[in-house]
Amino acid sequence: MDTFGWATLYPEILLLVAACVIALLDLRTTDTRRVLTYVLTLATLAATALLAGWQAHTGGTSYGFSNMVVSDPMGNWLKCFAAVAMFVTIVYGRPYAASRDMTRGGELFTLGMFALLGMLIMIGGNNFLVIYLGLELLTLSSYALVALRRDDTNATEAAMKYFVLGAMASGFLLYGLSMLYGATGSLDIGQVLKAVSTGQIRHQVLVFGVVFIVAGIAFKLGVAPFHMWVPDVYQGAPTAVTLIIGGATKLAAFAMTMRLLVEGLLPLAIDWQQMLAVLAVCSLVIGNLAAIAQKNLKRMLAYSTISQMGFVLLGMMSGVIRGDVAAAYNAYSSSMFYIVTYVMTTLAAFGVIMLLARDGFEHDEIADFAGLNQRSPLYAGVLALCMFSMAGLPPLVGFYAKLAVLQALISSGLSLYIGVAVVAVVMSLIGAFYYIRVVKVMYFDAPSDTTPVVAGADARWMLTLNGALVLVLGVVPGGLMTLCAQAVVKTLGT
Repeated sequence: MDTFGWATLYPEILLLVAACVIALLDLRTTDTRRVLTYVLTLATLAATALLAGWQAHTGGTSYGFSNMVVSDPMGNWLKCFAAVAMFVTIVYGRPYAASRDMTRGGELFTLGMFALLGMLIMIGGNNFLVIYLGLELLTLSSYALVALRRDDTNATEAAMKYFVLGAMASGFLLYGLSMLYGATGSLDIGQVLKAVSTGQIRHQVLVFGVVFIVAGIAFKLGVAPFHMWVPDVYQGAPTAVTLIIGGATKLAAFAMTMRLLVEGLLPLAIDWQQMLAVLAVCSLVIGNLAAIAQKNLKRMLAYSTISQMGFVLLGMMSGVIRGDVAAAYNAYSSSMFYIVTYVMTTLAAFGVIMLLARDGFEHDEIADFAGLNQRSPLYAGVLALCMFSMAGLPPLVGFYAKLAVLQALISSGLSLYIGVAVVAVVMSLIGAFYYIRVVKVMYFDAPSDTTPVVAGADARWMLTLNGALVLVLGVVPGGLMTLCAQAVVKTLGT
């Protein structure tokens, strides 16, 4: 009999054991390119994704270790997507890392796996303490990854900023969780929900804790006004590490938001929805307006991320309106769909940046992409698809993701939310300028660099598949949207 509920942690156990074994094997490896470590890492990530996907497809909701962890369809699908995102990141990042002597040790691969382990723990946490431990494992691994190039002053500066601001945000979150623990007497999310639902706890105390929790979540998502770290870290970190921070990590942050706010603090929805509304509008305005002035593509994509996360919050805030359960499920599933498709598009965009970089040249300025279509129609085409998708142009997946969120927002029927939807549309139109500018530079400007584009077959095929999914899921988004909707309904309906 599975007394402790080990089955709820099968993906985490597999990843932990494999990461430790690979780290030990790497110590005895003399190959500076770390081919064996690379292959074993990809095999581990693929196995983790398959196991999580299998659990999501065949299993329901189960709890383990005294209800401290939970295995449910939403969490398992997010674990699967996070493992796939890390798999793609490693494929894109290896050529980039090898040209910068970042694979002399196996830290990029092992720390990447431990960062993913932190994400999986966050996603499956059903206890404040477990979620926080997963968050700390993720952030500590991320700090080390950002500073991996110790001789790079930009990376070191980015790591210090990330560490200082990250520690402050973790303090906000921990203080908010401690307030809720003091008020409810429990760290278990289900017990906290029951205690809050009684209405016997002072509302002011609960709201005070929610404010700090929302602030901590906002930092991890990278939304305004807690966005100060995003542009500097995205630009200063090695691009392979930037993709880890801007890719799979967002899935874990979304899961943490769902666990804490929806599953634990649903009776306080009227309070945290107003907070999310302010954060969403600030993110849309600041992210899109600031991105226009950027000349560095990584920094531009950082501000783009801020605005994209604003759309995720729009979906979250439009749930639980007037007691309509079906509308709430639709809102949360639209946010899940948005975050998954955003991560997929981000992977392709940063993949192009990395595959075009070479030793001593980052290739991250917008001007560096001048005439890219003449050098490599494949890379230019994939990056153009990503830019158009982020701008929300049909028939790409970004258009359907934005449409789904706006539909959920407008269906609330509240005049305030309809006004927020109008702001989102206007900001998206403004944001289209800086996305289309990149496409214009690639296709209509004279090339400033004639160096041949060279990349491994694995990275080229992965980039082709990644770009094709951005287009195909925009034409036929029903399958992924249905998957997200069923995962949310099965998880929240239990």
